Amino acid sequence: MRYSIFIKSLFATILFFSTVEVFAQKKYQQLLEVSYEAGPLISNGKDWANEIADLVSFRGADVRMGWRKVGDDFYNQLYRYPTFGVGFSTALAYYPEIGRPQGIYAFAELPITKNSLQKKLSFSYFSQIGLGFNLNPYDSLENPLNKYIGSSLNAYIHFGFKANFQIQDRIKVFGTFGLKHYSNGSAKRPNAGINLSPLSLGLQYNLNNEFVPKDHEMVYPPLEKRGFWNIALYFGHKNYEIGDPSYFRGGFGINYLWEASYKYRLGLGLDFFYAPGYQSRFPDQKGTFSNQVSTAVVGSWEFKLNERLYMPIGLGAYIHYNSENQESWFYERIGVRYRLKHNLFTGVQIKAHKAKADFFEFTVGYTIPGKVKSVINP
Repeated sequence: MRYSIFIKSLFATILFFSTVEVFAQKKYQQLLEVSYEAGPLISNGKDWANEIADLVSFRGADVRMGWRKVGDDFYNQLYRYPTFGVGFSTALAYYPEIGRPQGIYAFAELPITKNSLQKKLSFSYFSQIGLGFNLNPYDSLENPLNKYIGSSLNAYIHFGFKANFQIQDRIKVFGTFGLKHYSNGSAKRPNAGINLSPLSLGLQYNLNNEFVPKDHEMVYPPLEKRGFWNIALYFGHKNYEIGDPSYFRGGFGINYLWEASYKYRLGLGLDFFYAPGYQSRFPDQKGTFSNQVSTAVVGSWEFKLNERLYMPIGLGAYIHYNSENQESWFYERIGVRYRLKHNLFTGVQIKAHKAKADFFEFTVGYTIPGKVKSVINP
């Protein structure tokens, strides 16, 4: 029953956005896509993982609604008229070991080549991020084999490449390949993560008139070279051992970034992390400030998708850390953030050690823009 309600809510959301966009058809091209996908579950090499991989032959379906902005604003041209939207993914069968993986997500699709919308055959890359659910998690009694995932609700991530071929004015066929991932960011162990590598075949239909961009030279605006201070707070939860409770994980970061180009900001900063509950996890030891706090120097990179939406990417090296908190000497970070009004921003990232999730960072922060040092006129 709850999944029926969920699916109805999903399509109500899609219908709402479709209705809103009817009044702005001159600004957006609306795209509806449906696809079938199949592929293997990727084992991590453990005996139990190989057994599950042999039992699961993934088959799934995907439906998504996309909006391609057709205006000639700068970032729209810079990224070759990208598509943004929402979608729903589901396995077609129920697998006793992992359940029926499903996900609701937001996505972005960026054409790879210039003038790709004017060609019959075109290529793009895409990313999807959202919530994954309806999985059958690890249970020591009822499902002891599945050590891939410890929770039924997880993050859903899918990255990949896409080939499109136009067969009519409003119809394209497409194929994709990539990596589909379900993980709870170590909020509940076990959390090796479910990785699927499906190939898909689908159909795209344009709900309004076909859009063909004007063939003209792109005009670059002046680039203001300046610095930015980002101050961010991180919030999350982490489960250290199977069967134990989850604990708060959080911290804050201070980063200075420089406007390197129209697409990127680069910088350096400091991260401070707090991991309470040390004495609860180690009753024979005393929890101190030192063994519950870690600090690090982090190199930061912001990949700007437009004036408000961007991907933060970081690589940090600890000045002080605690192996008891499952930290190693360096970490990685990737996520998505959105700039609100008045220099505020919010987002979510995953912090990992050696590609293994530490915790999901739900982030709020504030940006302090510096003075313009110079202006580059293309």
